Amino acid sequence: MSFNDVREVQEKLEGAGYVTSREIATVVFLASVTDKPILVEGPAGVGKTELAKAISRALGLQLIRLQCYEGLDESKALYEWEYAKQLLYTQMVKEKIGDVIAGAHNLKDAVDKIASHEDAFFSERFIQPRPLLQAISSEERVVLLVDEVDKADPEFEAFLLELLSDYQVTIPELGTKTAKVIPYVLLTSNNYRDMSDALKRRCIHIYIDYPERDLEFRIVKLKLPEISDTLAARIVDAVRAIRELGLKKNPCISETIDWARSLVALSVESIDSRVLADTLNMICKYRADAQMVKANAASVLK
Repeated sequence: MSFNDVREVQEKLEGAGYVTSREIATVVFLASVTDKPILVEGPAGVGKTELAKAISRALGLQLIRLQCYEGLDESKALYEWEYAKQLLYTQMVKEKIGDVIAGAHNLKDAVDKIASHEDAFFSERFIQPRPLLQAISSEERVVLLVDEVDKADPEFEAFLLELLSDYQVTIPELGTKTAKVIPYVLLTSNNYRDMSDALKRRCIHIYIDYPERDLEFRIVKLKLPEISDTLAARIVDAVRAIRELGLKKNPCISETIDWARSLVALSVESIDSRVLADTLNMICKYRADAQMVKANAASVLK
């Protein structure tokens, strides 16, 4: 499944709970028709991961997610052998060893005969697919999310190049596995480190920043239809003012929504300095940030 045009992308993503700009919708459409991965960069919490989830919901496709971290290697991302299962099978068939080595004249002959059957224990029966192999092996198109790829080591990034170039992976014991259906691939990055030029060449790049005021207002209204327009506007304006204070961690769109949900739960109809102070924990994640917001409450709420 894919999108027919940019307008359909916007409509289907909004139907899946994700309000997006035309620029992002255009990138999503082009990726769907060119089979190129999307590299989504931007601050934490602006909706990069949620974009992949929304595409999955909009197209009715399974989402397969690989969460990256320092030290991630091929075995954890691609596959691993089920050694316990191999051992169990070995115990079950050990009485057949005599039949296998029958006719062997010496130890070398016996070892050679056993080795000729080693493929039986390194077959797909004993392999445990991880996210990358799951996506490549799927009979139907899936959305593959490689989340926070910037946290993985450069060596793992280099490993991804084969997958993103030819949509295939190599398993030494089984050979090359080529995608039955090319997955819809999104990689996200919080700019923890720079991605290589080789990786960027293989992707359509998009940078998602904090949304413009009108878009953030629409997002709040979509997530909380019951909220009044006046309160939603005040929340968005206050959050945008807070982002101008130079905090250690600016509130992202998810925290805007959390704050709005909290104020609705408290039956708040307007925001003053007391309400702001009482609910700052929904916005600020550091004590120093909260103190700065309180000190600048007048400018935040003007």
